[in-house]
Amino acid sequence: MLVLVTITLAILAQTKQPDVKEELFPVNEEEAIENLSNAVKFKTVSTEDRKDINYKEFTRFLTFLKETYPTVYKQLEVETVNEYSVVLKWAGADETAQPIGLTSHYDVVPVAKGTEKDWEQDAFSGKVDEQFIWGRGTLDDKVGVIGTLEAIKYLVEDNYIPKQDIYLLFGHDEEIGGDEGAAKLTEYFKEKDIQLKYILDEGGAIVKGMVPGVEKPVGVIGVAEKGSATAILSVKGSGGHSSQPKSMTNVGRLSKAIANLEEKQFNASISGPTEELFEFTAPEMSFMYKYIFENQWLFKPVIKKILLSKPATAAVVRTTIAPTIFHAGDKDNILPEKAEAIINLRVMPGDTLADLQKQMEKMIDDDQVKIKIEGNEASKVSSTTSESFKSIQKAVRSVDDQVVVAPYIMIGASDSKHYAKIADDAYRFLPIKMEEDGLERMHGTNERIEKKAYLESIQFYIHLLKQ
Repeated sequence: MLVLVTITLAILAQTKQPDVKEELFPVNEEEAIENLSNAVKFKTVSTEDRKDINYKEFTRFLTFLKETYPTVYKQLEVETVNEYSVVLKWAGADETAQPIGLTSHYDVVPVAKGTEKDWEQDAFSGKVDEQFIWGRGTLDDKVGVIGTLEAIKYLVEDNYIPKQDIYLLFGHDEEIGGDEGAAKLTEYFKEKDIQLKYILDEGGAIVKGMVPGVEKPVGVIGVAEKGSATAILSVKGSGGHSSQPKSMTNVGRLSKAIANLEEKQFNASISGPTEELFEFTAPEMSFMYKYIFENQWLFKPVIKKILLSKPATAAVVRTTIAPTIFHAGDKDNILPEKAEAIINLRVMPGDTLADLQKQMEKMIDDDQVKIKIEGNEASKVSSTTSESFKSIQKAVRSVDDQVVVAPYIMIGASDSKHYAKIADDAYRFLPIKMEEDGLERMHGTNERIEKKAYLESIQFYIHLLKQ
């Protein structure tokens, strides 16, 4: 009887993908490619020490936008916030309709020292070949800035007027936390008492092979992002000469504590956005996978074991533990009186910092190891049943109806941690079909984007805005 029930549930699984018709608009593709290429050439690099940032490049980039998109800048209201971030307002026909916001950032990460020669094309060349556009920002995130401007340029020149007000928010320091960009833009909206229906920021992308059993590309929309916290572990005790060490030194005690954390880990749970990810993708799976994932109530232990087998998937079912810094001692023949370790935690929705501290104390089980946790808990989870989420789904599939669109939890951070304060819902999605190693290229060597993928992103923004 149980087998019959579970098979029936798998067979009767209904798709959660909207049925839409593909449609492509006649944008000027050659010009759009040239504009992204030119945008990459500006070295708008954010560094941890803001004193080292060359803000002249940021000013030059903003001038470039104004000169490259004169029809957009003429039609939309433009305001600069905190010198280098920008708000563009496209007035809608219905003043009573709740506005939406499309957000991107134009700062980029530096090229890691010593890797310059590993780039096939210079990181700021904007080189265009038969297949790719090369350089910093082609994926993260000048592509978002230029993609949205290209879409609005097309619509403005086509005399289109949106129903509600549309806001573009371009931050300038996302790569170092967004405190001077997105945070100030958020304050701007609060002062004007503007509450957005939703914001769409960077985040998930369109990838193949991400979900087991799904052959089609999957577009994952971040409906929440994990929090980021720092756990400081410290041990104090007597030092002394290294010729007479105790059986348990401060370094050994702290090392054992870290080993306990890595061995035991926080509890894993298939819930929230991760559970919804499989609810949206299960109907599209091959039968054996569909059978398992459509019957999560029965197979959750098996699914959990599969997900925990890989770091990328383990990260979506539990708060992660990553030791990153260890301080102890300054001379090889003296036992340090204090040892300290920094643990980076990426926090799942529902986990509180206070609860995580209690769990860590239990896992370490050593009163000599002191723990202090500070940082941010996870964001709130945005709706997957709202008109807003469905609009994004439809826009993706209007460009390619083979893409399976699903929610997920974003394991990194974005400017939406600020923008979510001024929006009913926050979605994190960059409408780009990623290469297999695209995520590695994003902050790594040889960042690039396929021209076709970039042009399809413009089509996505046009469809979204027309909705």
